Amino acid sequence: MRSHVLLVEPDYYSRYPPLGLLKLSAYHKNVCGDTTELVHGIDQEVESEPDIIYVTSLFTWAWKPVWDAVRYYSREFPGAELWLGGLYASLMPKHAALSSIAPDHIFRGIHKEAEDLLPDYSLVPKWNKKVGGSIIFSSRGCIRSCVYCAVPRLEGSMNSMKRSIEHLIWPGHTRVIFFDNNILASPYWKNIFEEIKNLDLRVDFNQGLDARLITAEVAKNISELKIDEVVRLSYDYHEIGPYVKNAIELLNSYGIDGRRILVYALYNFTDDPEDLFERIKDILRWGAVGYPMRYQPTNALVKNRYIAPKWDANRLDAIQRARRVIGYGGAFPPYEGFMKEKVEKCQSFVEAFAEFMKPQEVTP
Repeated sequence: MRSHVLLVEPDYYSRYPPLGLLKLSAYHKNVCGDTTELVHGIDQEVESEPDIIYVTSLFTWAWKPVWDAVRYYSREFPGAELWLGGLYASLMPKHAALSSIAPDHIFRGIHKEAEDLLPDYSLVPKWNKKVGGSIIFSSRGCIRSCVYCAVPRLEGSMNSMKRSIEHLIWPGHTRVIFFDNNILASPYWKNIFEEIKNLDLRVDFNQGLDARLITAEVAKNISELKIDEVVRLSYDYHEIGPYVKNAIELLNSYGIDGRRILVYALYNFTDDPEDLFERIKDILRWGAVGYPMRYQPTNALVKNRYIAPKWDANRLDAIQRARRVIGYGGAFPPYEGFMKEKVEKCQSFVEAFAEFMKPQEVTP
């Protein structure tokens, strides 16, 4: 018997459409023969009374809109079977179950039956018109086991590696947005790159590329793609600095300008302010763009509340203020003025960011 499925994206901000829900829509339409509809937030007009409700979730600190959605749709459609899934539900299932009206089921991880289906982008016409991009996982998991990262818990080691992604591209889309956690660790990365070139698509490696895996061959292949926005790398601790420097130099040698290379620098973890400052200086000296990325625990229920042992609120706030005032899109580009005033002249974090700190708290 055919069911009607209601897909709910809670009322939090996301730059991207809810990929998991779009895949579930494809599964229910194409495999089960069901009908589906997508709503955002609560108090939304629903076309048909649902038999099944799926509520997704995103970051753990965006849990309140998730609870609101679960409570609201449970009360509106008490006869429907309600499932809660997504990032928050997978990382913190016990907390997700504490809602005054708990979901019938909490789904952790990835829906394997829907994973290799073309997402149902017909549910997000504004996205199709404005962006025209297909979001793709050509692989899941990662070869690294970084303790600050949720991927090992959510997806494990490298798996679900695809030789082709053409079947995951929506007709009319002109770009692909890779959400792979480590696409270069897939043995099929070159096949995927060749396919993208043949399809004449623009590319956004949204989750970044592993600098340790960028060789001359990889850099050459990247340079032959129509890169959308920037090439993203990460420099999360000093030990990988030589790899990051080498990756930037290789990308430069194949025509990718440093200002189109954005390097994330994790901070507020085991590092201290001086450690971050040195890594930012490295990135800028290598000619790339530095992007400070504040660490959030994987169970954080409030964003930007966690303060690591070697940091304090004043220095953390200083980074945020500097990104807004002298940064560009939250990043520090290797502009001549910034290089001269902050990189060449300053010898310490406080010296570089004193103007953004509370004066009474500025101490070495």
